[in-house]
Parts: sequence; C-alpha cells; structure tokens
Amino acid sequence: MKNKTNKNCSIQHALYLKKLKRNKIAVHAAQLGILVIFFGLWELFAQLEIIDPFIFSSPSRAASTIASLAQAGTLFYHIGITLMETITGFAVAVVAGYIIAVLLWLNDSVRKVFEPYIVVLNALPKIALGPLIIIWMGTGYTAIIFMTILVSIIVCIMNMLAGFVSVDKTKLLLMRSMGAGKFTLLTKLVIPASLPAFMNTLKVAVGLAWIGSIMGEYIVSRAGLGYLIVYGGQVFKLDLVMAATIILCLLAGGMYAAVAAVEKIIIKKRS
Repeated sequence: MKNKTNKNCSIQHALYLKKLKRNKIAVHAAQLGILVIFFGLWELFAQLEIIDPFIFSSPSRAASTIASLAQAGTLFYHIGITLMETITGFAVAVVAGYIIAVLLWLNDSVRKVFEPYIVVLNALPKIALGPLIIIWMGTGYTAIIFMTILVSIIVCIMNMLAGFVSVDKTKLLLMRSMGAGKFTLLTKLVIPASLPAFMNTLKVAVGLAWIGSIMGEYIVSRAGLGYLIVYGGQVFKLDLVMAATIILCLLAGGMYAAVAAVEKIIIKKRS
C-alpha cells in the first residue's frame, strides 16, 4: 500500500513538473510572438505608408542603419562607451547604496534623521542638476557616470533599508535575548533574510542605471548610444534614432536577464 502511494505521488509530481514546463514554454512563445507581431506590423505599416517611414522608420531601415554603423566600425565603439558608463554607475550605486543602508540600519537615530532627506533626494528631478554636474565634473565620462550613480543610488539605499527593517522582529528579539549584538544580528540574520530585497534592488537598479547613463549622454557626450539618439534627432536621421533605441532595449534586456540568472543560481543554492 505504501509503495503504491509513493508511486502515485511520483506520477503526480512528474505531471506537475511537466505542466510547469509547458506553461514556461507557452509564456516564452507568447513573449516571442508579441515581439514578432509588433515588428511585423511596424514593417508592414511602413511599407504600405500607413505610417510615415521617414518619421517612424521601420525595422528594415533600422537594421540597415545598424549594419552601416557596424561596417563603419563605430557601432561597437558607441555600445562599449554606453556599457562602460552604465555598468560602472550601476556597480558603484549598488555597492555604495548597500553600505549606506547598512550604516543607517546600525544606528536608528541617524536613520530617523536622514530618512526625510533621502526621500526628498529621491523625488528631486536629477536632470535639473545637469548643468551643475557639467560644471563639477566636466564634459567627459565622469559626468555621465556620476549622473548614473545619482539616479540609482537613492533607490538602492531605500530598497535595501526597507529590506533590513522588514526582517522578522520576533527573530531579532530572540537573538537579542540570547546576547547577540548589532553586528551579529546584521551578519547572521538581517543580511541573509534581506537577500530577496537585494535581488529586487539589483533589478530596479538595472533600469535606473540605463536611464541615468542615457540621461547623462543627452546632457553631455561625444560618444555612446545616447549621443547617437541626440545626433540623429538633431539632423533628422530618425533611422539612426530607432536603431540606437532598439540596441538600447536589447542591452537593457540582456543586463536584466543576467541579474535574473544570478538570482536563480542563488535561490537554487539556498534551497
């Protein structure tokens, strides 16, 4: 009887896993289908001149522009510049934001003092600081990286601090009753328990880092994908604008996918 029950459980489990796999394939197929339909309709409407191909461009014209940039040897140069600015700003913002969040969690009084200022800084339109950043940092890559950090770091601090503060109070009280100090609480309970918050912070920071780097290139740049978009708009080369935008979407999606892959590996190891 016991063997029969185990066999039934194994069959049900196998069916459940098979269903999950089918659902996953269906989701990916739907995502790909939406993308194909979008680009297919865009190309069709442009060819039939339902939309003005000069203003809206088309996938084929954008692809031709990307090929021309690659042939000229400038495509990967501009991609490399934007990637360098984005990844550098992303890394600095995440590390610095995490450290600041830890310091604020360690001291409740300091956290209460600085929380309103953090909220105000988060609400501040960073683009308004553009002229000041140019004066402070010059017109090189440093200014763009600084803008990327500025856009990302406050959200990193707030998300991580919220993750630290939301740790189970009962567990904290239990460890305190056993004589655990702040550092022990932090390393043994708070940091491990806030890992999901950290992964969510990384996902949010990816998008913000791209926003910051492109925003910085809009203000001051001589190279990069943001520069191509601004230049294309100024001289009405809208195929160039669309081509650079498509590349940006692919790069941002790839960076997000990398973070999601790291999250899966960490979750797998923890389980």
